[in-house]
Amino acid sequence: MTGRNSGEPLLRVENLVKYFPVKQGIVFRRTVGTIKAVDGVSFEIYPRETVGLVGESGCGKSTVARTLLRLQEPTAGAAYFKGRNIFEMGGEELRELRREIQIIFQDPYASLNPRMTVGDIIGEPFDIHNVLGKKDRRPRVQDLLELVGLNPDHINRFPHQFSGGQRQRIGVARALALNPSVLICDEPVSALDVSVQAQVINLLEELQDELNLAYLFIAHDLSVVRHIADRLAVMYLGRIVETGTDVEVYDHPLHPYTQALLSAVPVPNPKHKSRDRILLEGDVPSPADPPSGCNFRTRCWKAQDVCAEEVPELIDRFDDGHPSACYFAKERQVL
Repeated sequence: MTGRNSGEPLLRVENLVKYFPVKQGIVFRRTVGTIKAVDGVSFEIYPRETVGLVGESGCGKSTVARTLLRLQEPTAGAAYFKGRNIFEMGGEELRELRREIQIIFQDPYASLNPRMTVGDIIGEPFDIHNVLGKKDRRPRVQDLLELVGLNPDHINRFPHQFSGGQRQRIGVARALALNPSVLICDEPVSALDVSVQAQVINLLEELQDELNLAYLFIAHDLSVVRHIADRLAVMYLGRIVETGTDVEVYDHPLHPYTQALLSAVPVPNPKHKSRDRILLEGDVPSPADPPSGCNFRTRCWKAQDVCAEEVPELIDRFDDGHPSACYFAKERQVL
């Protein structure tokens, strides 16, 4: 199954694993456990495609993003960008990769240095990668400000002089400075008002068409992701449990966890009756001690003995190009 394009994917992730050791002691720091933040994640992103990575807070979405950028080192697995393994890169090759893959952070307040002007913030990538002379920098920064819908004359203002939505646009401009091929959007609208969220989403869609960008769009709000994503991957406790196009996942969810998430999305039209809400029992298990077999089985109404014995594979169970990781996957109609 592909998105907007067939052929080779731009970014391919294979069985990505990221574990964090749990230490104990003051002087002699012993490892007494492991937090399984990401436990065997695989997906692909094609040129000009948006893949949405969704799930509850703490399921490992942001860890996937930071590991792909080598801000954290992986425990196992591979990630290929244009055929090159990201995890085997070093030195200048890794610097070149970071021109091609950029990130938009979740918090527009914390991701911008309050002591730097907007011009210095957006122009900082040019200093780091030594790709643009100082004489050409100011007009380039002003072009980027105009590209994201901000006044280019505000180049000397500081972040505190902008609203939250405007600050996030500054973050987008900084990410675009080096002409990347892939943008990792780590919950870029979750800290914004609903009306501003729509503006930023529309901006990202316009930029994708204009600059031929590919997005990995990370979010916990499924209603937001539906507006921008071509395909989705649903995560639960470090694993992907379902993948598919936006229509497949939203209108014909197969995994019980996806069905529960969608049942909680409010119905915007008051004339329509509310969805049949699925209430999950119990708490999310700790990634330091996940359940055996299927991670979701302790909260799943379909769980049987086999769910505790073996980890269900993420496979196409109905030969329709819509993989799910559940032994008892069954479509549930959603309004």
